[in-house]
Amino acid sequence: MRAFRALHLAKPHLLALAVLAALLGHVRPPQPLITLGPQQTVRTNNPLAGMHTRFVEEVETWKIKRGLEMIREMGAPWIVEFFPWAYYEPAKGQRDFSAAEQIIAHANRQGLTIIARLGFVPAWARPNDTTFTHLDPERYADFADFAASFAQHFKGRVDHFIVWNEPNLQNEWGMRRVDPTSYIAMLRIVYPAIKRANPNAIVLAGALAPTVERNRDVALSDLEYLTEMYRALRVDHAGPVRTAVQNADSSLPWDGLAAHTYGLTMPPEAPPDPAVINFRRVELLRAIMEANGDTRPVYITEAGWNDDVNWVNGVTPAERIDYTLRALAHAQAHWPWVRCVAFWVFKLPAPARGYRDHFTFVTPSLEPLPIYDELRRALVP
Repeated sequence: MRAFRALHLAKPHLLALAVLAALLGHVRPPQPLITLGPQQTVRTNNPLAGMHTRFVEEVETWKIKRGLEMIREMGAPWIVEFFPWAYYEPAKGQRDFSAAEQIIAHANRQGLTIIARLGFVPAWARPNDTTFTHLDPERYADFADFAASFAQHFKGRVDHFIVWNEPNLQNEWGMRRVDPTSYIAMLRIVYPAIKRANPNAIVLAGALAPTVERNRDVALSDLEYLTEMYRALRVDHAGPVRTAVQNADSSLPWDGLAAHTYGLTMPPEAPPDPAVINFRRVELLRAIMEANGDTRPVYITEAGWNDDVNWVNGVTPAERIDYTLRALAHAQAHWPWVRCVAFWVFKLPAPARGYRDHFTFVTPSLEPLPIYDELRRALVP
């Protein structure tokens, strides 16, 4: 009975503690104020150096700011960032670029040049039970409207744009058979829309995945895909068939080609071969461009090596550092038609717990990896 009476008397105190605990659970500590800071410039020995970033997936603003500071501090003047259509236009015509604004504002303040990759289809713009890479031709105009709105909103702050990503892979083309002709049709609508919004925009096509696959239900070689893009352009013209070289200023719906070029297990100087994926494979893409009269520049927006020694395509950490430094030197010395070499990937928002972690240059919490330190030593004057 005494124990029951003690418990009864304690109930108000327990209730008060429970209420207090519930209230504390809803109280968050004050967040630090993240300011842009002073305007910076990038000091570098190699103006081609860049990083492919994924800050769109980062929820902590201080990591966005500090991450972009670290890219500037390592001597890389370029970044490639993904700006998903679905994130900024969840319903047709209802656009909100505030999330993109903070990434772009901090990148601008660090003196970095941004290449914006556009894609990722919102649910309202695609059929039910399709993936975010599925876009039917009747929706190309909607994508063009979004791209133009983005270009207009960030005019003068973002002047480089990639239209789509790796359309030569079926999973990047809505789980459908790859189709260069349809991609050209998309470019024909999106390109002029961006140029009307920002006449100074540099619109990049391609961003093709390096592959030797020839089954169109899975993937198509980047070399064959690019060749078919030019063929589709020639057929697209009214009147007699004409070559791109005769119409270079008016017929190409792009201002440059985005390219992906990974080294896999080979050093960067390994010679290009259509049957092989290596760093210099981009030279084969360039040869196709020039054969079609296209002398516009190439922007390498994904490149690099992976240092997971347990992965079939991995190299050692020391080899990765060496190959990366040699790749930048090779591009600077031998590829006057290349404007940037952006490596995949600066950081991931969280550990992937697999081989993907071994593409990174810093940890998710921004601790620099040895490759970051070595690049900084090499790039900063």
